[in-house]
Amino acid sequence: MIKWFRNIGPGALVTAAFIGPGTVTLCTLAGVNFGYTLLWAMTLSIIATVILQEMAARLGIITQKGLADIIKEQIKYPILKKLAVILILSAIVIGNAAYEAGNISGASLGISAVFGDTLYYLYPIIIGILAFGLLYIGNYKILERSLIALVIIMSISFLLTAVITKPDFGLMLKGMLVPSFPDGSMLTIIGLIGTTVVPYNLFLHASLVKEKWKSKDDLKYARKDTFISIILGGIVSMAIIIAASAINSSDIKSGIDLAKGLEPLYGNFAKYFLGIGLFAAGITSAITAPLAAAYVANSCFGWNASLKDLKFRVVWFIILILGVVFSSLKINPIEIIKFAQIANGILLPVVALFLLWVVNKTSVLGIYKNGLLQNIISAIIILVTIVLGFKSIFKVFELL
Repeated sequence: MIKWFRNIGPGALVTAAFIGPGTVTLCTLAGVNFGYTLLWAMTLSIIATVILQEMAARLGIITQKGLADIIKEQIKYPILKKLAVILILSAIVIGNAAYEAGNISGASLGISAVFGDTLYYLYPIIIGILAFGLLYIGNYKILERSLIALVIIMSISFLLTAVITKPDFGLMLKGMLVPSFPDGSMLTIIGLIGTTVVPYNLFLHASLVKEKWKSKDDLKYARKDTFISIILGGIVSMAIIIAASAINSSDIKSGIDLAKGLEPLYGNFAKYFLGIGLFAAGITSAITAPLAAAYVANSCFGWNASLKDLKFRVVWFIILILGVVFSSLKINPIEIIKFAQIANGILLPVVALFLLWVVNKTSVLGIYKNGLLQNIISAIIILVTIVLGFKSIFKVFELL
């Protein structure tokens, strides 16, 4: 157990990345509108995320390269290579800049649930300074330990919130294992899967594992880290759905509304637990989104920069400062978000297909390439990502 704790890291950072304010809001709406019936969608999401992230981690450890580096190496046609780089940069760098405001706003709402909103205008700046400090130190171990601590705080907060609502374990298990499609639930189901299986985490994970592990013998630690961290993340998401199921109200639109809604029923504890959880979810995503963007730019432009290099810092600083400005001025960068959703909708199935192709190449992974069972499960997951990708694009065009 001590050895596992020493080796935990990149998986927890991936969990920190996918459980942001958007995930909290979507899980809240799923619980309020459909009770326990959509928990199975999270079960499916966890399985899909574990399979894809394990492949990304394996690729990173064995090759000691980022995912974007491998894409550039393996695509032999110059035009296709340029298109791939443009798509990746658009989806990850521009996309994360657009989503960063939501991460910082979510963390700010979490603080306001605990301390009130009298000084709300200062909260985005405080969060920005905290994120800047951790990223600027440029020490992977400090960054990793800080995010793991925040993930633990977030997990305990949301799990305690679910426990105090006294869930029905029989209905909960049924919801987790038996798929059902209540009227009007299809978009929520797709959203729950889409907010967990995200393309930028594949790039982030492949880059982070090579910061921590240099030997092929470490692959077993990376796998344990991936499985345990992502399953924990899935349980946290389920805990939010379970907590939200305790409220019968159509006025609940976000995590902060859930905190207010639970307060009369379960006391101040619910409000504080949820507030702290939302803060931790927001700030972890506010750190990992700029970090992922910097890693992707680093690979796409072939910089080979370290965490402390100026070019690496410039990328994450731009993402972070845009998030703070948009959040402080309450600007909704809707057009950028739409563009990012379209780019992500295209990128997820493309990267998933590329990942499946490359982890089957003996020239890349040797004896560590995929087995038959892994390929069958991966192919099913990729079909799901293709559906998700098209749905994401169509959803954006419906809004235009």
